[in-house]
Amino acid sequence: MPVWLPYCGSAPDPGHWLARWNFDPVLIIVAIALLGLGWWKHPATLRSQSCATALFAVIFISPLCALGSALFSIRAVHHLLLTLALAPLLVAAIGERASTFRPGLVPTTVVQAGVFWAWHFNPLYELALSNDAVFWAMQASITLSAMAWWLALGRAASLVAAASTLATTIQMGLLGALLVFAGRPFYAPHWFSTQVWGLSPIEDQQIAGLVIWVLGSGAYLAIASALIFRALTPSPRPAVA
Repeated sequence: MPVWLPYCGSAPDPGHWLARWNFDPVLIIVAIALLGLGWWKHPATLRSQSCATALFAVIFISPLCALGSALFSIRAVHHLLLTLALAPLLVAAIGERASTFRPGLVPTTVVQAGVFWAWHFNPLYELALSNDAVFWAMQASITLSAMAWWLALGRAASLVAAASTLATTIQMGLLGALLVFAGRPFYAPHWFSTQVWGLSPIEDQQIAGLVIWVLGSGAYLAIASALIFRALTPSPRPAVA
């Protein structure tokens, strides 16, 4: 039987997980560098940079990181935080410096979906939880593909952006439904780490599916609805002198 040693450490139990902070010095340096992402040249983006750094710390430095080693449902929350919160905050932090990078909305929609689904394919997921380099490849690819999508989304016409967001809503819902109705647990690293939390592996997986289906799809649906509303709302006519 393989021994899973994720980057965030072995799976904690309920009595000790709050003490499981990750003080990896390399990670601390990355967080500091993230905070100083050119703010001295672009002080207007300091708020986004600060929020991105704080969220980065929550995901990778706080006990939430170790909790993801125990529960796949927390890993699902982790992945949604990357795509729905960290990625747009980083795009806002980069600001005008991203103006030379103009990804197309259709390819970024496809790539983001492909990357997200690929890392939930159990052999790749299991590899990421047993190899630090693969773990960081997972984090980077999910975040970067989402950043490219957010960049493209911000430059697209409202109805086109809404169509892309609805497509993302659907694929997130399909993945969540697959996890909820699978009937068996997929992810071996969590088969023996959920019981101390009062969950069976399949229950943990079903909660993860609901997180992706309800929270993930719901967030994208809300964005799509706002874009459609903006597209259908008449622009105010300029005042006549």
